[in-house]
Amino acid sequence: MDALIYTAMSGAERTLREQQVRANNLANADTPGFRADVAFSTALATPGYGYDDRHMSQLNADGVSARHGVLKSTGRDLDVAITGEGYYAVQYRGAQEAYTRSGQFTVDADGTLTVNGRPVVGDGGPIVLPAFTRVDIAGDGTVSIQPPGQEDLQPVDRIKTVRPLGGEVTKNEAGLIVARDGQPLPADDTVTMRSGHLEGSNVSAVEEMVATMTLSRDFEVQMKLFGSAERMSEAGNRLLRG
Repeated sequence: MDALIYTAMSGAERTLREQQVRANNLANADTPGFRADVAFSTALATPGYGYDDRHMSQLNADGVSARHGVLKSTGRDLDVAITGEGYYAVQYRGAQEAYTRSGQFTVDADGTLTVNGRPVVGDGGPIVLPAFTRVDIAGDGTVSIQPPGQEDLQPVDRIKTVRPLGGEVTKNEAGLIVARDGQPLPADDTVTMRSGHLEGSNVSAVEEMVATMTLSRDFEVQMKLFGSAERMSEAGNRLLRG
């Protein structure tokens, strides 16, 4: 009976962990540029003599959904949305590089172009803007400013964009996209963007809710299996005592 109990309890643990993934997706359904986490399960046999009939259900939740979110017009010059595949590059923990679809840019007190407080990476490192009266971000990522007292725009830098394959990236502890091998991804100049727009989250609230209800039923089944295993074990003990 211990083999059945082991399998049922590992399945219940997997279900609870996947519910956490789904809950996090739902919590970010309105977060601009958020990419939904994708979870899938595998069954592993427990190694060791005498344990071949014990199987553990294991959850892998390190996938990232590549589905596009809906573009929403904001009219703000520093709101920029990627119109196809790709990510913006930002600095994370010093000189480390990470990636995001969130294009809600701001300029800090030092003139650094940031997103969610993290410097945006350009051709030569973080993009720092001189004094300006207006900022323009072109479709190819070129950042231009209008200096005080002038009418013409002057290019300053270009936002680094990357276009990795889905299996090449995962998320770090801060929810940013990173390469699985930990190395910076090569720049891809074919990524295009649209100023004055933001991309919404690609989470489907309906799909996440349906998945959550399905997981709740799965958990109930696992608990019933656990109860059945316990009753079978008690029946066996009674037979031995008799």
